[in-house]
Amino acid sequence: MAWLGVDFGTSNTAAAVIADGQLQMIALEPGSATIPTAVFFDFAARETLFGAKAAEAMIDGREGRFMRALKSVLGTPLAREKRQILNRRLTMVEVIAEFLAFVKARAEAQTGQTITSVVSGRPVHFHSSDPGRDAAAEEDLLQAYHLAGFTEVAFLPEPEAAALAAEGEGRGLIVDIGGGTSDFSIFEPDANGARILASDGVRIGGTDFDKTLSVQHVMPLFGLGGQLKREFGTGTYPAPTALFHDLASWEKIAFVYDPSLLRDVRKMAKLAADPRRFERLVTVLDNQLGHDVAYAVEAAKIGANDGRSAVINLNPVERGLAPSLTPDDLRLDLMALAHGIGTTARAVLSRTEAKPERIVYVGGSSLMTAVREVLTAILPGVRQETSEVFTAVVHG
Repeated sequence: MAWLGVDFGTSNTAAAVIADGQLQMIALEPGSATIPTAVFFDFAARETLFGAKAAEAMIDGREGRFMRALKSVLGTPLAREKRQILNRRLTMVEVIAEFLAFVKARAEAQTGQTITSVVSGRPVHFHSSDPGRDAAAEEDLLQAYHLAGFTEVAFLPEPEAAALAAEGEGRGLIVDIGGGTSDFSIFEPDANGARILASDGVRIGGTDFDKTLSVQHVMPLFGLGGQLKREFGTGTYPAPTALFHDLASWEKIAFVYDPSLLRDVRKMAKLAADPRRFERLVTVLDNQLGHDVAYAVEAAKIGANDGRSAVINLNPVERGLAPSLTPDDLRLDLMALAHGIGTTARAVLSRTEAKPERIVYVGGSSLMTAVREVLTAILPGVRQETSEVFTAVVHG
């Protein structure tokens, strides 16, 4: 009986099986071992798209509902709220199940086998500050796998899976910075792959980096921090902030497109001391451009992390609107989050006297310079290695 290994990630997903004693990655998209963890419900074609096709449909402006960072809603009230999508009322757990069923179908088509058993990666903590939500998140994910057609489900902490796949010699510290969480394991190589000495994690990841940059550099252009005139009497009051933070959060963008909210924002634009900024917000909501904005922020983050100044291309909202993002901006804006990650790294290091001889980075957000600066300061002089950034967990 074949087991499917799945790294269901906040930003990307990978899967693999063992065939004839060898690891076989599943091509979840043509020519790619990974797939963006994204779903698009196409209203016109009345079909559901996954991965790159989902993102392309959103970028092309097709009428529908785009969702990304699905994993981040696990354990929250959003996970089990019923919402009307096409002609169905679905929870986010059911949406995740459809994505996992797609992964299952791709694996079965490639292997020629019916696969009902899965070992899935999970963060050390889905919710590092709330044990109740942490347990609820695993229960949500377990139900999603069952709805997807898996009858036997096992979980393995993601940094421990990455440790099993780590090559090389010497005691190591896995630093797995994903889209939604940062996870750590101290390990020693052994005959079975690795012996785990300690693990820990924190709910900080790449989507938090994107949100911070969006709130700092984009949302003020849409009205964040702006003043609204009182309908009766004189004076002004600050615009409510919750909408801007939701619009900057990958997992919440799909839920801000509400007709009543759009009416409220149109009213804000009429009352605003600086109406132009709120008119941009009307454009974003009316044309459902939230994910276009989020992708623009993400692209600028990657560009600035490469050591060059970048711009956040907001042309879909307003021609010529392109705030800059310099490497210094990036470092300054993300340093507080990086130090939060560093605090958890110190915590896991304190649980064993065995000091790592090397740091092994996995996860796309482990490439961020701010993160590496903090880890280098915590473990100066320790050898640094980068494993398979997007597939190390599923290899394990």
